[in-house]
Amino acid sequence: MQHVTWLSVTLLACAVLAVVGAEWPRLSERVGLDAFRKRKRAKRKSQLKLLHTDSDSDDFAASVERDLEQLPTIEDFDRR
Repeated sequence: MQHVTWLSVTLLACAVLAVVGAEWPRLSERVGLDAFRKRKRAKRKSQLKLLHTDSDSDDFAASVERDLEQLPTIEDFDRR
């Protein structure tokens, strides 16, 4: 270790920085904030379950029709 000069250490550090700078786009895909968000979202999505129910679709359609009938229309605004 005595024969290593400060110039050698500086050149090595610059080489490491150059490699990291050149490979940053690939590294950020794996260790960056976006990668963390993607992993977190994938974990949440893996825990979701799809439910297949046909009996509720008729109730849902009826409730949508009721809601649509209760919405004000253009004619309601014209009467005011």
